[in-house]
Amino acid sequence: MAAINTDFGKKLSKFGAFDFNACYNCGTCTAVCSLSTEEDSFPREMLRFSVLGMEEDIKSSLKPWLCYYCGQCSTYCPQEANPAELMMSLRRWLTSAYDWTRLSGLLYRSLPATITAMVLLAAAVIGFAMAKKFDLESIMHTGHLFEMIAIASVFAIILLPNIIRMWWLIILKPGIKVPLRKYATGLWDLIVHMFTQKRALDCDDNRFRWFEHFILVIGYLGLLFTTVFLNWFSSESIFVIVLGYVVSIVIFAITIDFVYDRIKKTKEISKYSQPSDWMFVIWLFLMGISAFAVRLFIDIGILESNIWLYLVHMIILVQWALIIVPFGKWTHFLYRSFAMYFQKLKES
Repeated sequence: MAAINTDFGKKLSKFGAFDFNACYNCGTCTAVCSLSTEEDSFPREMLRFSVLGMEEDIKSSLKPWLCYYCGQCSTYCPQEANPAELMMSLRRWLTSAYDWTRLSGLLYRSLPATITAMVLLAAAVIGFAMAKKFDLESIMHTGHLFEMIAIASVFAIILLPNIIRMWWLIILKPGIKVPLRKYATGLWDLIVHMFTQKRALDCDDNRFRWFEHFILVIGYLGLLFTTVFLNWFSSESIFVIVLGYVVSIVIFAITIDFVYDRIKKTKEISKYSQPSDWMFVIWLFLMGISAFAVRLFIDIGILESNIWLYLVHMIILVQWALIIVPFGKWTHFLYRSFAMYFQKLKES
């Protein structure tokens, strides 16, 4: 009989998990979960694996990603073991397990480390501006170049190797044989889930939340496309300018609602927000509103005398691109999409 790994609970608590050992395996969470089937027990199996400290089984499982945190299991748990937050904590822990740099785990576990990284990046941006003697045109040109380089570099150097490691843990290491053609035919599912996260619609009472996330994804991708590929800040096209305004408004309008929910804590999903959860929505809000303000200052001709605004936007952008995207909660969007893809491969 395998020994129980009691250290895993201590490790997981640093990623936000509560007293999941309070679970006495009654099965209520599985009974109320709309995603549970005879084949897939949500989230009961992950609770047992966590209590027993079965790290390798958790690493090879897709279930933490297949859960969309509607919160019903925690609402009805008679022991207040909070299985929904456990699933969230497992996603954070898995993010650190996939990450070859190990920085995800450090930043999730340590708020001081995260703040230090943010401050250092802000100082680097200000130092760069000083080196450029606060020349707005030169700084904006570099800012646009940074966006293009950061997207390619972060994906190629950090995210792609992490996805490959995720694939190895879930498909290769357990010895699952997948026909090569299935990798190609399953790509459509990857694209659909990446842009729509449609599995969330299977959760009861989750449609409005799904719609908000869907619009937020479209808004975020729209802002990314407009600022990076259409060069919104330098464009003179009315269509591009209006598009940029619209998507930035969409982003900070929806993120305001997310922040409001986290402050009120009336919904199960918002009761136990970790620093990474707050940082994700706040920085996304700041991205939208600062981009909107920069373009507005350009249009009314006062950005030249208010270069500080662009520097604030650039600091937010650099922090987002180098900390939150590769090591924070943004990665959940990516890993969840690939989890759906890997699930399709396993079913094949």
